[in-house]
This record gives sequence, C-alpha cells and structure tokens, in this order.
Amino acid sequence: MKEQSLKVAVIGAGVSGLHTARELKTQGHDVTIFEKTNRLGGTWAYDPRVEPDPLGLDPGREIVHSSLYQSLRVNLPKRLMGFLEYPFTERKDPREFPGHEEVLLYLEDFAKDFGLVELVRLEHEVVRVERVDEVSHEWVVESRTRMSESEEEAEAEEEVFETVVVCNGHHTEPRIAEFPGMDAWPGVQIHSHNYRTPEPFQNLIVVVIGNGPSAIDILTEISSVAKEVHQALRDSDIHFKKLESHDNIWQHSMIKCTKEDGKVVFQDGSFVYADVIKHCTGYKNHFPFLRTNGIVSVDDNRVGPLYKHVFPPQLAPWLSFVGLSYKGVTTLIIELQSRWVARFYLARWHCQVKKRWHHLLKNSTSIWRRVDGLSATLISFKTSLIMKTG
Repeated sequence: MKEQSLKVAVIGAGVSGLHTARELKTQGHDVTIFEKTNRLGGTWAYDPRVEPDPLGLDPGREIVHSSLYQSLRVNLPKRLMGFLEYPFTERKDPREFPGHEEVLLYLEDFAKDFGLVELVRLEHEVVRVERVDEVSHEWVVESRTRMSESEEEAEAEEEVFETVVVCNGHHTEPRIAEFPGMDAWPGVQIHSHNYRTPEPFQNLIVVVIGNGPSAIDILTEISSVAKEVHQALRDSDIHFKKLESHDNIWQHSMIKCTKEDGKVVFQDGSFVYADVIKHCTGYKNHFPFLRTNGIVSVDDNRVGPLYKHVFPPQLAPWLSFVGLSYKGVTTLIIELQSRWVARFYLARWHCQVKKRWHHLLKNSTSIWRRVDGLSATLISFKTSLIMKTG
C-alpha cells in the first residue's frame, strides 16, 4: 500500500500531544497542534493563578488548565518520567524525584529537538471538533483565539482535517465529593485543582478529603501552617486517630454530613468545626468541544466505547484518543499509544477490523464497568500495545 500523508489535528500540547505529534511527524504526516494556553507543556506548565470558583463547578468560569501546586515533585523516579527514545536526563534538579519545573524543561527540550515547536498554535482554544463528511472522513476543527488580553471577543476560525487525535489531558475538570449539607455549610470548600501554596490556610482548621499522592502532599504541607488538619478517607477500616508522626493531623472515615453551624461529622462518629474542606478527589474526563452525536460519551468518567482506550470503532481511525489512562507508568503508555496511532494510518482499514473491535468491546464492557480504569488489566494492556507497535 502506498503511504499517504494525512492532515492531522492534535488537540493539546502536553505530554500526550507532543509525543503524538512527534510520531505523526516521523511518519510523514502534516501535523498541527492546538494549545489553548500561551505555552506548551500541558499540566506541567505551572500557573500561579486559581479559578474564581474554588470547586470548579461553574461551567462559565475562566478555566485555569494546570493543577500544579508550587511545591509539587514527581512521584516516580525521573528515569521513568521520560520516553524510551528520549531519556529523562538531569537539567537543573539533581533529585531522583525532581520538581515540576524539571519536567517542563524536559518537554520543552523534547519539542525543540524534534521540531515540534513550529507545529504548535499557542492560545488557540478548540471549541468544536465535528465530522463533516462521512465518506471522506473529514473533520472540522473550530478554534478561538484572543489577540490580546484586553479583547473581550475572540477570533474564531475553522479548518478541515483528515484525522483528529484528542490529547487534552484529564487534570483540569474537578470531581468533588458529595455529602448531605454541603451546600449549606458556611465554610470554604476548595478542590485541589485550585491549591498552590499553604499560606492561605494559616491557623485554620482544614478537612482534606482523599488519600492520593496530591492529598498526602497537600495535607502535609498545610499542616505546617494550619491549626489542625483532618483527613477524611473512604476506607471503611479507618477510624478516628491522630497520626503519630504529626502533632496536628488526624484521620477519620469519610464525611457523613456537614451542618450549618460549621460542624463536619464523619462516619466514624467523630466531628470537628472546620474552616475549610479541601476536595483532593480527582478529575473528570471532559471533552466539551467534541461532537460525535453520542457515538463517544463519558459514563461514570469512562470514555467509550474505545478499543484499547484509543480508537472508537465507528469513527476509527480518523478520531482517536491518547493519554486517557491514569495508572501505571504514564509516559510509557502514552508513547505506545501515540506510536500505534501514527502507524495505524499506514495500514489498511478493513471492515473485519471494525467488526472484531466491536466484538471485543461488547465482550469486555461488563469487565470495564467492574474495574477502575486500567488497574485490573494493566499488564495485558501494555503488552498488547507493545505487540501492536513493535
């Protein structure tokens, strides 16, 4: 089969978008990367700003893309943060678990070394991706850009592409905990997306919901300035106790309810009168620009139907997703996914491939509804990607 150069739109200039663009460029495709912010790097481009809605519930709010806090360090050894063909070497931070600035420098060097910088359209927010021709499989990408900060109205433009790869990340749209009384509770509620530094919590009593890496980082950092920090955990085996290694941190079971007088009641029967509830409860997959007439949807934060979390069979290979997984060695999964996407365009798209994908998806739907993301099948998932990409 004669190799064909395709006009490809990549949505997002973070880790997924940059590596996908590199693989597509290597295969000879005409690539354009759309990036809504003023610099590449995605979530690794630290932004000191926070959103006006601290919980991130207002759909009309001004959205700050990055969720980084100032002190954040990676939670994997740096040798696992890089791509196989472009190792993560020391730049300015010699620590085995460097700060976020080191990751951004790595991504900027990656983009320069592979000629990706000139492919990125900065400050181009994609507001619509829609298939316009089912025969030729063409897609229109509508983007919006402001020429200056003072302009209220943004310029909009449309461009047609033969294929679109969605790489917009999944650390921007907050998920929050829900409990009775939360709307009437008089204190401040904040999602970790809008946390940057501990100083605003000086001498306050703070409840932190969650037990992930960010929750642990934030509650530990806040404890250095707060009067008290109380961690609410979903684990049913957790009961009220003080952490031995800290003078002002207590653990509880999950919040049972909150009261109008400021009381926070936990399921273990303990309670505290708090000033702040901080939701370190993760993020939603969110594609407000994508219009597929219901072919691709998000159900309980699962995007589907997608074959191997990449291709929607009815729209493949002309629409694909890279970087949806959130467990495991993320850069390795992204590298394998993007390589598969780029090489797939060189293969014939037979009807039997679609039929087989539909069959596999039908048989696996019940399984994916019972497991959390990739956790139960991570090894087989990676193995299958390696086999597909050589």
